[in-house]
Amino acid sequence: MAYYRIHDMLITGKGKLRSPSVGFGPAEFATRAGERRAQSRSESSMTQVRPPNGLVTGAPSERMVDPTEHFRPGSPARSSNGVAGTARHDLVDAAPPAQRPTVSLIIPVRNEGRNIAWVLEQITDDIGEIILVDGNSTDSTLITASSCRSDIKVVPQEGTGKGSALRTGFLAASGDIIVMMDADGSMAPQEIRHYLYFLNNGFDFVKGSRFIVGGGSLDITPFRRLGNRFLLTVFNTLYDAELTDLCYGFCAFHRRYLELLSLSASGFEIEAEMVVHAMQGGLRVVEVPSLEMPRRSGKSNLHAVRDGIRVLRTVLRGHNSGMSGYVAQALSRGGAPELAKE
Repeated sequence: MAYYRIHDMLITGKGKLRSPSVGFGPAEFATRAGERRAQSRSESSMTQVRPPNGLVTGAPSERMVDPTEHFRPGSPARSSNGVAGTARHDLVDAAPPAQRPTVSLIIPVRNEGRNIAWVLEQITDDIGEIILVDGNSTDSTLITASSCRSDIKVVPQEGTGKGSALRTGFLAASGDIIVMMDADGSMAPQEIRHYLYFLNNGFDFVKGSRFIVGGGSLDITPFRRLGNRFLLTVFNTLYDAELTDLCYGFCAFHRRYLELLSLSASGFEIEAEMVVHAMQGGLRVVEVPSLEMPRRSGKSNLHAVRDGIRVLRTVLRGHNSGMSGYVAQALSRGGAPELAKE
């Protein structure tokens, strides 16, 4: 069985993503730098394997750039308005500046006036377009955002729910790469560079994970953790995968795959829908560690039970199984369930 380690993420020839055996921090990069550089010189190409479930595994044929060659511990990440933040890793994209793909950042907002400034001030120069999808905010969200970044693009949300907001932003994006994140301060904009690194080195869809080494959550409750574990087990069983996080909204992908993803979800289940369609479409999917912080201010719109059922229904509906399709119909509102067509 062939496998390759990329940023300590084990990708096996059986089409499964495994948790890393070591951390994602600076110490691990420094101690393994020599070994990785030697390995990259000795391997002229890497083979891709397309398993039955559609997930392309193995590293891309292009040479992966060793991130330790451009790593400067503790270096500041400076946003375009001059405010400096601390990036955990200062990674430089493999592509030359002239060929570097453009990036659109999608941030759904609704009454996030006390949080949005903190988020916008830490966005680095890697982002060429910032789109705020406004869900009819009644506070100072838009005024605060405009005072922090004069270059932001505000788009009115079509429909209701987080899924509708994201789909509105995706259609308005013009960048080669789309990144999505929340506006409540629970996600660090400095982590976006990790996502861009993988997308610039042959991967198609990058998702954050709170449950692999190097990631974590300071916000999740025991009840939500249990629900996440259940939903993840269902997903991994049906799709023969070994993902570590399913319900986390820090993701990035190439915009050219937007039509393939064929998104229709209106609520929080859109995160699961994206992963299901990405795997079914044969995209190269990889997870990166991410730290989820507590919401800085305000109350979340997430309802654990209601939204958990919607996620489960999305996972089951996407699977090509009569039984899982039947269960998905049973979980739907109204009407007698009908056996899903094969």
